[in-house]
Amino acid sequence: MTTDSWINESLYPDWGQRFLVKRELARVQSDFQDIVIFESFSHGRVMVLDGVIQITEADEFVYQEMLTHVPLLAHGAAENILIIGAGDGGVLRRVLQHKTVKRAVMVEIDGEVIRLSKEFLPGIAGDAWNDPRADVIVGDGIDYVKRAPDASFDAIIVDSTDPIGVGEVLFTDEFYQNCARILTPRGLIVNQCGVPAMQADELRDTSLRRRKFFPHVTAYVAAVPTYVGGFMTLGWAGKDASLTVLPIETIRARAAAEGILGTTQYWTPEIHVGAFHLPPYIGRHLPG
Repeated sequence: MTTDSWINESLYPDWGQRFLVKRELARVQSDFQDIVIFESFSHGRVMVLDGVIQITEADEFVYQEMLTHVPLLAHGAAENILIIGAGDGGVLRRVLQHKTVKRAVMVEIDGEVIRLSKEFLPGIAGDAWNDPRADVIVGDGIDYVKRAPDASFDAIIVDSTDPIGVGEVLFTDEFYQNCARILTPRGLIVNQCGVPAMQADELRDTSLRRRKFFPHVTAYVAAVPTYVGGFMTLGWAGKDASLTVLPIETIRARAAAEGILGTTQYWTPEIHVGAFHLPPYIGRHLPG
């Protein structure tokens, strides 16, 4: 159908963004959330969960590249990756670009997000769904982490909604304690921690919680236009502090070896290294 209606984001009660809808493609109430996918005039196709913009075809590359390439290239030899959430398949696709990766387990609680992404946003995941290294599970990430064997993953990438509603349980002490347990000695976990200009509590609270279980806690930034409010922070918790201070030359060499160099639209070795240098208004929310 054709409409001339607008979709207003409901993330904040007193500030936000809106999109003029060219065509609504899907509107589904799943067991977990309200899902809308529409075609915009400015940003390609857009997915909205519970009234909050999750992904647009126009700028998804920023978030997906930074959430994936930064941790995997910083680690340098990550073979087993756990992805929690990320039902659109964009993180899975980027993870599988890395030649060192032997297994990528993706656990998404809402099968409707996967189904609708495959149907209406096929370009985001590409062929990742069919990669033999991918193990896609529709299930509870909390439960999976609880049951996974010790030291079974080199990196955990959490691509969740904000810590409200469905995403809230992913930000508990028990969750991070289990993450630390199932990670290898050089293992690390990354997840989005919101836009600090508007959601500073998210970065502060999550960082303090992870500090209980990981010796090294920091964050890095990415500028995603549709995550309005300036820089978004991606939280980092790891066991080896050296991984976030590697020289540009090391990152570039690893990216070249992995076949990543030259394939990205946002990530570069220079951006990778620079992303950990936080503006003071963001850095002050991290534990000292």
